Amino acid sequence: MTAALTIPGTIGILLPKRRAREKSPVHKIALALVWITVALSAVVFTEPAPVDAMTMGLFVLLPVMGLTRSEPALAGGFALWLVIAACGAYSAIMARDTGGAAQHMAVSFYLYGACIVFALFVARRPAEHTRLILNANLVASTIAAIAGIIGYLDLIPGAFDLFTKYGRAAGPFKDPNVFGPFLIAGLLTALHLWLTRPVRRGWLQLSAAALMTIAILFSFSRGAWAAALIALGLYGYLYMLTAPRNLDRLKLAGLVIFGAAALGLVLAAALQSDAVARLLAERAALTQPYDEGTNGRFGGQEKAIQLSLENPLGLGARDFSRFHHHEEVHNVYLSMLLNAGWLGGLLYIALCAGTLALGFQHAFKRTKTQPLFLIVYAALAGNMLEGLLIDSDHWRHFYLLLGVVWGLMAADRREIRSARIVRDRRPILMLPVFIVPPTSRAARITGRVARSHLLTGTPLPSAQARRRPRRPVRLLAYSR
Repeated sequence: MTAALTIPGTIGILLPKRRAREKSPVHKIALALVWITVALSAVVFTEPAPVDAMTMGLFVLLPVMGLTRSEPALAGGFALWLVIAACGAYSAIMARDTGGAAQHMAVSFYLYGACIVFALFVARRPAEHTRLILNANLVASTIAAIAGIIGYLDLIPGAFDLFTKYGRAAGPFKDPNVFGPFLIAGLLTALHLWLTRPVRRGWLQLSAAALMTIAILFSFSRGAWAAALIALGLYGYLYMLTAPRNLDRLKLAGLVIFGAAALGLVLAAALQSDAVARLLAERAALTQPYDEGTNGRFGGQEKAIQLSLENPLGLGARDFSRFHHHEEVHNVYLSMLLNAGWLGGLLYIALCAGTLALGFQHAFKRTKTQPLFLIVYAALAGNMLEGLLIDSDHWRHFYLLLGVVWGLMAADRREIRSARIVRDRRPILMLPVFIVPPTSRAARITGRVARSHLLTGTPLPSAQARRRPRRPVRLLAYSR
């Protein structure tokens, strides 16, 4: 049997259903509040946004309701956040604009806490809670994409002024450069739903994916385009290697061909407009006029590198754009070196690199949440790599994805460890021993495999079991 999320207006992600106790009304209300919080993450017209008030309420609600679970595997990541926060606070004290730096770090502390809370929430019930978050994010991404397209095409009076910035689609966000990357997780979720369902039942999800692709295109954000391509490529690669059937792989290959053709048609239609063609050609260039020169983006990054080498304890947040350059660094890793010093910046780089490395290794483990993990991990990888082009240290969806990835890895590690403990409880000497005469190469291989599994305490694999000789002499050795 399969089950999907039952909150109205969501599109369920199918996973094997497990019998569970009936949830109390208060428990259902708490889960509904989490869903609403994630769904509101797309509405960021102002700072602070409505999602911030809801998230701070979850800091208290989820632990009180017993919807979090502390895992030893998460302790290392939490400790890194604490050290990074302490380094940022110390740099803020030495900043020339202490008030601005303190305000920036206060937002950072809140986002670090949100990452921890969502990780603990996912670790409590990984499959159920991840489905809830992805469903809410899918709804939020679809609505945001529709708003961005309506605004860019000016389909409703006043929509262009409300949902566009600098002539680019921004949806309910303040910046097109944040709007585009936000849609990546929703895009992967919609594509995953289409891949895992019969073709005739997946057109709604495929339509949502098409809307989000067009919205990312209309954001005219080079970083969002690159992040989306990286996330889609990584997800496709992992899905090809982990799909249980060749039919699933063929379905993905057909989707790639169909998607490339559809995107080509959209681009051909968009290029019929001179304004769109001019903006698309301008944004598709690797460098812009404002990127070059000492006062350009690359010149600012050179200044940031030099300042970070001269100030091992950091400058303090916001000092760079106020006193050394006319804009931000446009590289989150350089920004962290300036905002939190060498120690905090290097720990942030290590945290991101370690998450990518451990997550890639974890993606190949056959766990119950593997399909969900591929979605979140690919979306997070795209956003992390986009950090080389933009300051993403205050992106809410980044910390949500990071928390979900950490929670899934910690919960799956607990599951794998528990399964190993159960298997190792079997007395080693109670395992059957197969004594075979070395009359053939197959017999010698089977004997070695049987002895190896006897020493390790693991059962003989079915593939090797089929290769046993027809008439082995079977002895049972009993523990004393």
